[in-house]
Amino acid sequence: MTKRKITNKLTETINKAGFKLQKHSPEILLVCGAVGAVVSAVVACRATLKVDVIMSDVEEKMNKIHEAEETGHTETGLEYSKEDAKKDTALVYAQTGMKLAKLYAPAAAIGAISLTSIFASNNILKKRNVAITAAYAAIDQSFKDYRGRVIERFGKDIDKELKYNLKSEETTEEVTDETTGEKKEMTKTNFVVKPSDISGYARFFEKYTQDDDGNCILNPHWDPNNEYNLMFIKAQERYANDLLISKKRLFLNEVYRMLGLPETKAGQVVGWVYNPDHPIGDNYVDFGLYSDNLSYSDFVNGCEPAILLDFNVDGNIWELM
Repeated sequence: MTKRKITNKLTETINKAGFKLQKHSPEILLVCGAVGAVVSAVVACRATLKVDVIMSDVEEKMNKIHEAEETGHTETGLEYSKEDAKKDTALVYAQTGMKLAKLYAPAAAIGAISLTSIFASNNILKKRNVAITAAYAAIDQSFKDYRGRVIERFGKDIDKELKYNLKSEETTEEVTDETTGEKKEMTKTNFVVKPSDISGYARFFEKYTQDDDGNCILNPHWDPNNEYNLMFIKAQERYANDLLISKKRLFLNEVYRMLGLPETKAGQVVGWVYNPDHPIGDNYVDFGLYSDNLSYSDFVNGCEPAILLDFNVDGNIWELM
């Protein structure tokens, strides 16, 4: 291997290591800060063990000063006035302060560095969150503009098929004519829908649902009677709107909990903001029961045991508030 190749390989390794350090710098700084805080406390405790020696020396010196002040003479027989006592007392206190400062200086320095590391970690994360939010807003606006162009050129039906990734599934049923009694085959077209194709927040309200890890979760609020389920969903929608007006903000996970649905990571961030003076979003919570709902009629008529819910979240409410 030539010298140039070795140099290039070494440079590449250093760059990769530097990037990984930069990538994980918030975690590294936070861990260093936490460890430093513990070390600072230990060093301070060890320093405290030496305080008694310093204070004993101070007490001995002060006793000599007081004795000399009372007798008016030092141990060597020199005259000693009150002014001399004041000067010596100030000197003893100053020397003691310097000794204590020197004793606790390492602990204070380590503590200061630890706090700086923690604050630096928080600052890096804040900057990254701002960048992520800006990127999300740009992508969201780009997607809305794209949908607008699709609707303008191809119409709402095509946009609906593309947005919801609708796939038709044909089934053949044998039907008896009531007049003639004749049996005929009738082809029926059904649309297969997945919540993930609707949006990242859409969910089926059904007996069993899956969480982010793929575990099957029983919904405690589901009932075999679809009329009861529909009544329950509408009641929770009204309650969610009352909460939004009262608290001025509502997370998606709070709504998931109301409906017995598993919480998600995104649900900790996105939700709704209520601001009647300067509306940020719709200013209300909508479960998507009626607007273009692909399963509403089948659910109401008892043909399907599940109904699709798509929530009109405003976005990242940590940034919107």
